[in-house]
Amino acid sequence: MAARLKEHYKTEVFNAMMEKFKYKNVMEVPKLEKITINMGLGEAKDNPKIMETAVQELALITGQRPVVTKARKSIANFKLREGMSVGAKVTLRGDNMYIFADKLFNIALPRVRDFKGVNRNSFDGRGNYSLGIKEQLIFPEIIYDQVDMIKGMNIVFTTTAKTDEEAQALLELLGMPFAK
Repeated sequence: MAARLKEHYKTEVFNAMMEKFKYKNVMEVPKLEKITINMGLGEAKDNPKIMETAVQELALITGQRPVVTKARKSIANFKLREGMSVGAKVTLRGDNMYIFADKLFNIALPRVRDFKGVNRNSFDGRGNYSLGIKEQLIFPEIIYDQVDMIKGMNIVFTTTAKTDEEAQALLELLGMPFAK
């Protein structure tokens, strides 16, 4: 599957960014560096099957096998021991990143109930954008009947932009549906 969004970036977004911000060098134009998808699963300490299904679902959604994250410290109040599995994450780069972003912008986010757009205030000050999703059911790969538990995820778009304004312009031109 060809990365439509990558071609769109090369043909239209790149030129629009050059024009809008008056860059002197083509290397200054911001681009998507990586997309990180993280699923925190604190309940997995009690039920290890939750972790297995989460890893399978994340692999289906992203097209890449997730890494299981382990607890760094023991925390007695949470009944958590060092080394226990507490989540899963995937870092997407290259074509997989563009394919996932295209699917997220055009298929998954419009399936969110009462969707009015994503928040414009979730930039970190360095040109990166964080997005939280409450349920994995918005992705077309997930079959509703096979879901045992609704799990949320954090998605972080890491860009080479130096400011939030540049990053917002880049994501908007790529098709991120920001709220009005």
